[in-house]
Amino acid sequence: MRTNSLAFRLTVSAAVTAVVLLIAAVIVLSELFQQTVQRNFDARLRAIMDGLQVNIDLAADGSPRVQGNFADTRFQLQDSGWYWQVAPVVQGGQKPAVSASLLEPPLALPATGLGNRDREGYARFSMSDAAGNQLRGIEQRLKLFGSDAEYSFVVTGNFDELRTEVQAFRRGLYLSLALIGFGLLAAIFFQVRYGLQPMKEMERKLNDIRAGKVEMLEGDFPSEMQPIADELNLLVQSNFEIIDRARMQVGNLAHALKTPISVLTNEARDHRGPLSDKVMEQIGVMREQVNLYLDRARRAARAQTVGSATDVDPVLQALARTLQRINRDRGLEVAVEPGPPLKFRGERQDLEEMVGNLMDNACKWSKSKVTVRARLLPQAGEDGRPWMLIEVDDDGPGLPPEKRAIAMKRGQRLDESKPGSGLGLNIVSETAAMYGGVASLDKADLGGLRAILKLPALAGSAASTI
Repeated sequence: MRTNSLAFRLTVSAAVTAVVLLIAAVIVLSELFQQTVQRNFDARLRAIMDGLQVNIDLAADGSPRVQGNFADTRFQLQDSGWYWQVAPVVQGGQKPAVSASLLEPPLALPATGLGNRDREGYARFSMSDAAGNQLRGIEQRLKLFGSDAEYSFVVTGNFDELRTEVQAFRRGLYLSLALIGFGLLAAIFFQVRYGLQPMKEMERKLNDIRAGKVEMLEGDFPSEMQPIADELNLLVQSNFEIIDRARMQVGNLAHALKTPISVLTNEARDHRGPLSDKVMEQIGVMREQVNLYLDRARRAARAQTVGSATDVDPVLQALARTLQRINRDRGLEVAVEPGPPLKFRGERQDLEEMVGNLMDNACKWSKSKVTVRARLLPQAGEDGRPWMLIEVDDDGPGLPPEKRAIAMKRGQRLDESKPGSGLGLNIVSETAAMYGGVASLDKADLGGLRAILKLPALAGSAASTI
């Protein structure tokens, strides 16, 4: 999954949203649970407080005392953290009443927290006892029957028990939500892949069009994508129509010029002389230019054709056999090195013309051997599509670096002793450029010149080791 793909964006955005919501759920649920447990804890303390207030009375000296024992045995265990205490607010020599669990009475209540009381007069506070237990307590001040003095009723519980319960809940919550999170991520990934599957299908069918397997984009697409598919079909159809009109106009132009050139040729032949010779010379130039530009228009039209695909190896083998027969008197060897099966994304006639010009040029300058190889580039181009190289080597004299660029220009012939018009390499360069490729020259391993042709390959061509 590439970082600039729709699948990556949808997956990451949904995953981030899910993670943020899960984290928020952890915080909210944990806080709500802690508050609920804390309220229940306070409610238990108030119930104990109510029982304590019912069972309290005063001794003759005004000291509070408790009648009977509480059923909760935690108030009997020393340093359990569960304590109760009843003491006068203003000390006058009376002894406080305390639970058996409190070894060092009285409890030293914190100053903070006692000033904030609810409507029933309860104050809530936190503190630590001598044993290091974290306590949570409530305190209420009342006047007992038979006395005008206020008495402080205090009940505390071991808050560490509550904390242990909250931590156990949080561990279970974290584990549960983590499992839910992994399940959501898997569901998001599946949903994105499933939702974008029609786009992968459309990509595959578009590749089939470029490969020449089909001519139109066919299939049932979702309602959101069907308009795109229809527009692409119209675009492909319009492209075919433009190509047909261009070819027809090229043919019409060729026929329209053919007749006037033939008339001028016949007239020049019938009236021999210096003028007719000059006319015949210019007619030859006109015919060459017309053929050249008509051929260029034909190549440009074919280069834009959607769905063209050509097997490379059969073309190379056929050209090698032909050129070896032509040059058999020289004992020239024209060999095609074995390579992976490749497909050129274009017309067969254009591939034959480009490679044929390069191989023919190599045969003219070669001493005894010409080699041809085709290989797939390991990295795709900027358009994300594969590219291939076709290299033609000879063992001739070669060209120095400063003359290689000159040789690619139109009409440039560096040696007039060899036959040719000087247009071959330029035609190769122009035709390759129409397909987005490039032609260049370099030094060959055989010692002569290497002609390199970079052309678009068809997706799915076998990879080669470079």
